[in-house]
Amino acid sequence: MNPRTIIRTYFAITGLFNLAMSLIWGIDTLFKMGAGLDIQQVLLTNAAFTVGSMVFEIPTGVVADTVGRRVSLLLCLVTLFVTTLLYVAIAWRGWGFWAFMWVSVFLGLGYTFYTGAVDAWLVDALKASGYDEPLERVFSRGQMLFGAAMLVGTVGGGLLGQIRLDIPYVVRAALVVPLFLLAWFRMPEVGFTPRALQFRRVPAELRRVFVEGLRYGLSNPVIRPVMLASLVSMSFMIFGFYSWQRYFLDLLGRDLAWVDGVISALVGVSLIVGNALVAPLSRVVRTRTGLLMLSAGAQAVLAVACGLLTNFFLVVGLYLLYGVAIGVAMPVRQAYLNAHIPSAQRATILSLDSMFASSGGVLGQSVWGWMARTRSIGAAWAWSGLTLLLGIPLYWLARRRDRHLDRID
Repeated sequence: MNPRTIIRTYFAITGLFNLAMSLIWGIDTLFKMGAGLDIQQVLLTNAAFTVGSMVFEIPTGVVADTVGRRVSLLLCLVTLFVTTLLYVAIAWRGWGFWAFMWVSVFLGLGYTFYTGAVDAWLVDALKASGYDEPLERVFSRGQMLFGAAMLVGTVGGGLLGQIRLDIPYVVRAALVVPLFLLAWFRMPEVGFTPRALQFRRVPAELRRVFVEGLRYGLSNPVIRPVMLASLVSMSFMIFGFYSWQRYFLDLLGRDLAWVDGVISALVGVSLIVGNALVAPLSRVVRTRTGLLMLSAGAQAVLAVACGLLTNFFLVVGLYLLYGVAIGVAMPVRQAYLNAHIPSAQRATILSLDSMFASSGGVLGQSVWGWMARTRSIGAAWAWSGLTLLLGIPLYWLARRRDRHLDRID
């Protein structure tokens, strides 16, 4: 495969996957509350999803780094198809909180088959094809596609949810089918040689992954603080994303599902804007860690302001600026992390990084979810926003230990 074909395939997978996933993002909290859960129970089911992501990240990283990245993606799609339809069945049958909890864990399993695998496939395939341009360009365009897919998916999900809150879930499951066919026929392993994974070898492979994760991940003086910064960032990001669906409607004073869909779409636009700003900002801030510190500081200020203010339009506007800051950070962080990871351990270390992010999500949704119920969602936003400032010294530590790959050429 030539680089252009590889990149087009990556964009197609990224766009279709995030279109399918984003159909429920704007209405998930309303859907679960409509099924009888309160706000803390909703956040606990989301935390269960994140626990599943955290627990299964390393085993699924083993799958991606042995039997292949394509197989890992196919397993992801099968799992997401089944668990999405189980969500609908739980709401229909009134099975309640614990059913949502357990299915959310296995939904997390599905996502872990995706994390790391597709990015690892892209990076290794491009290297094998002789691609020598900066990866930030590909990742930023991929993030723009993510934002565009989120724009379409969340608007569509909000409109469908206004009819019935379970319809976006059914449509999401349907979209997984063509994505499965795309991965099956258009994602050959290039630049990576799959090898058989026998069941009796799984414990040994897990030990190997653990050792290599320590050697190439946690023991790496650059990767370690970047992973910890991911934990800090996600402790607010996941909590904030799922709680605003209720928070913003409370500020508006009207219970309109389509409004959440529109806001989710605008979040997608804000991410695209942030992705587009990477190139001009990198001409001013010439280091990756500099851009990441700038983004972390902006995220903290904006999250705290959203928690303290009560005007619906002002708070939504500030949250969209938070989305711009996230959009700046995501492709820069992807490129920076991949620059420090050996090919053979790429999916494993990316899965380890995702595990750190999931840990932050579990912590954030549990602690801040409790505060949201006992005090208010706004108070939880203000306090959790302050913790985002911890990302600045962590990225500064990475900068001190890496001068060469930190620069943006």
